[in-house]
Amino acid sequence: MKKATAGWVVEQLDQEYGTLVWRSHGEPLDALMQTILSQATSDVNSGRAFDSLRRAFPGGWDDVRLAEVREIADAIRCGGLADAKAPRIRAVLQEIHERVGSTSLEFLKTTPTEEAKAFLNSFHGVGPKTAACVLMFSLGRPVLPVDTHVFRVSHRLGLIEEKLGEAKAHNALQSQLKDAEVYSYHVHLIRHGRRVCVAQQPRCEECVLGATCAYRRGGGKLSKKTLPQNFPETLHGLKEKAGDGSNKV
Repeated sequence: MKKATAGWVVEQLDQEYGTLVWRSHGEPLDALMQTILSQATSDVNSGRAFDSLRRAFPGGWDDVRLAEVREIADAIRCGGLADAKAPRIRAVLQEIHERVGSTSLEFLKTTPTEEAKAFLNSFHGVGPKTAACVLMFSLGRPVLPVDTHVFRVSHRLGLIEEKLGEAKAHNALQSQLKDAEVYSYHVHLIRHGRRVCVAQQPRCEECVLGATCAYRRGGGKLSKKTLPQNFPETLHGLKEKAGDGSNKV
């Protein structure tokens, strides 16, 4: 049995789910706020919180920066953990304004990738995954976010060791991918992790990656459950654009 490679995984999941074409998921500051709101909650709840926040402050992110923390928390209450996320959101917006001179991240569009990554990671509460989500989903940079689905499927395939942890897995997995494969690898593995390679009772008998799966080779449990028909259509709180077709998760 041959060993899986990250590039082979992309090829197989392209055939299974359709080839993906990157499209921007929005402006970089929008993406940053959406991703912060998505932390430790479902995409559905974080999407509601983001929409509620924008409705509460129609004047934009500068209005959010100048608002009371209580007002921000009330606006995002529907997304969960509002009292923890509200001060973080305002603090990040305030620091961006102080460092950039405006409440905007438009300058990242022309900033070299490593410099942009370092800038985003310098904020309290913004880790490698959040920074990577902004860079990849908003700006199309080949920076791989590793969430729980990406980590789980990659580990089961034998591409990374579990002891590595999600924080270090970003670079370890990205080094195995071509730049053009990064977006597809991330989105496909989230899709596959939700539909087939689920955390409990993975549906190994329905998996197109089974021929190279270290987990299955090691005697992972099989399940006869059928695939669910409805899946979330967001990624880390970042909404897909209308007409994206195969990009749906």
